[in-house]
Amino acid sequence: MSHPTFRLYNTLTHETEPVEPIEEEHLRFYSCGPTVYMYAHIGNFRSFLTADFIRRTAEALGWDVTNVSNITDVGHLTQDDLVDPGGEDKMQQALEREGERFANIYDLARHYTGAFLEDWRALNLREPEVRPRATEHVTDQLQAVIELVEKDHAYTTDQGVYFSVESFEDYGHLSGNTEAQQLEATDRETVEDPQKRDPRDFALWKHDPEHLMHWHSPWGWGYPGWHIECSVMGMRYLGDRFDLHTGGEDLIFPHHECEIAQNQALAGHPVVNYWVHTRFLQVEGEKMSKSAGNFYTVRDLIQPGPDDTHVPASIRQRGGVDPLALRYALMQGQYRKPFNFTLDTLETAARHVRRYRSVSEHVDEALAEDAEGPDPLGDRLDAIYERTLAAMCDDLNTPAATAAALEGVKAIEQTDRLSGAAARSAQDWLTRTNDLLGIVASEFESNEPHEASADSGLGTAAQNDAIEDLLADREAARADGEYARADAIRDTLDALGIEVMDRPDGTEWRRKVEL
Repeated sequence: MSHPTFRLYNTLTHETEPVEPIEEEHLRFYSCGPTVYMYAHIGNFRSFLTADFIRRTAEALGWDVTNVSNITDVGHLTQDDLVDPGGEDKMQQALEREGERFANIYDLARHYTGAFLEDWRALNLREPEVRPRATEHVTDQLQAVIELVEKDHAYTTDQGVYFSVESFEDYGHLSGNTEAQQLEATDRETVEDPQKRDPRDFALWKHDPEHLMHWHSPWGWGYPGWHIECSVMGMRYLGDRFDLHTGGEDLIFPHHECEIAQNQALAGHPVVNYWVHTRFLQVEGEKMSKSAGNFYTVRDLIQPGPDDTHVPASIRQRGGVDPLALRYALMQGQYRKPFNFTLDTLETAARHVRRYRSVSEHVDEALAEDAEGPDPLGDRLDAIYERTLAAMCDDLNTPAATAAALEGVKAIEQTDRLSGAAARSAQDWLTRTNDLLGIVASEFESNEPHEASADSGLGTAAQNDAIEDLLADREAARADGEYARADAIRDTLDALGIEVMDRPDGTEWRRKVEL
């Protein structure tokens, strides 16, 4: 059976285009991940869901997928809407705010990385092949900065190293910002580097020996600029030509604009073919903000604590919402349209997820009985799935996709007695629909997030065996040179509260105790 053409809106061309991978039927893409200085909010995860749907749709078409999604743990400054951000590093600012909770800035990064991974799995997002951390790729970033200086795309001052915007004539193409608009994004109260050649030039390396996370470089002690991190990590794992790059619309300028300049200056040609951006999310018709009392992290909604008084009482009283219901609710607006998240939408989503669970149980019961009889569902469910897939291929039209899939739920509900053949067709449809949309059942062991601590329920023999199995898989990956897979396994263990210690005579592990 032929599949529909996968089409996405490309910010670079301002058109909805067929996705044509460089390598046939192998989609390779980079997703801007979080800065791990706080718990990620539902607006962040709307962008991460877009990347998840791109992956799932490509896989439904039979494509291979290689996805890289980073962790930013240094260099992201507070004035990130400006071409050359100023202010404090968001990681350092967080430590100043929460210093009593953490021994140092690296502990803070580990904590919020672990929390992010818990929320990621709770919302049933598939794991990327590689999840690199900026702090683990500083050497790569330094090499890139040196190369940019050698190619006359960058220059040094007493305060750091800057990319020369004038050296890249296509700067502004992604955002459509004119030179005047670019200059507007340079005004700020912080003191400019008087040695900068152009106000639009942005830092590749900041000279700052006082920064809590700093490395030695040819220009002295300092830390990398935010923009160079993603350029380097993307090309490190995907090469100097890859298909697609995702992120929130707030990253179009300056972050992704600067990435393009760096990428092409390093590679000598365009690196990314498609740029896909997710629009902002509102809550109950207002911009999400703590002052408005409508700022929700994922864990606020799925596991509210007694102090989370900003969470509606109806949610706190029942101990939080089903994570799949939250995922379903965030799907009710197409990614490139502004979306108004409401509690009514969340309640409706919860009802629909319960319906999926109910029909799944009904199908399981029918499969156990395996009664004889005709299959009135197979062809009908196949047609519904094809319509669901067609909606996802149509620029990730998730509202249309969920509406189509609900017709499959209704068809199963309206079938009084499922024969074994009909139940098998229903089971196959539920599996394919879950693979595509991720709303029927979680692909992880549990939807419930947990704190990574000594009393997080990891003490049983079965769980110890599972940890040993993960460690064995990690050792096998390292032995085969598959370091990205080994790092991903270590991330999983870290999120479970397991500290891995590589010794000369082997690997040991222990449970972390919260400070």
